[in-house]
Amino acid sequence: MFLGSYLHNIDSKGRLTLPAKFRPDLAKGVVVTRGLDHCLWVFPIETWEAFARKMNELPLTDKGARDFARFLYGHATDCEPDKQGRILLPSNLRDHADLDGETVIVGGPGRLEIWSRRRWERTNEEIGRNGDAIAERLFELGVGL
Repeated sequence: MFLGSYLHNIDSKGRLTLPAKFRPDLAKGVVVTRGLDHCLWVFPIETWEAFARKMNELPLTDKGARDFARFLYGHATDCEPDKQGRILLPSNLRDHADLDGETVIVGGPGRLEIWSRRRWERTNEEIGRNGDAIAERLFELGVGL
C-alpha cells in the first residue's frame, strides 16, 4: 500500500522522480500505463504480473474485458527506476494525463497515480464535495469503517 501525495516535476526529457519512501518497493521495476480519470497508474512489477494473470483468466468473448485490456496493455510501458529514482514517461502517456511540469504522485492500494497538478486539484475538490455519496457507495460495496 502506498500512502500520501507528493509534488514532483517532470524534467525536459520526460523523467519523473519517484518519492524516496517508495523506491525500495519499486526497485525491481514498474509498469506505467493509462489510468482512468486522465491520470497514469504505476504498478510495481509484481502487482502488474498478478493483475495480468487475472486478466488472462477472463474470457476472450467478453468485449468489456477485451477493451479494458487494450486500454491498459496497449499503452503500458515497463521501466526500471534509475539511480536517482527517476522513470521515463513516454510522450503518449504524458499527453494522456496532460503532464507538462508539476505533477502530484498519489498513493493508493497497490499502485501510484500520477496526475497533473491542475487536474489533481480539480479532482480532489470534486471528491471533497461528493464525500457522503462516495462513502455510501463504498458501504454498498462492503467497505465501511
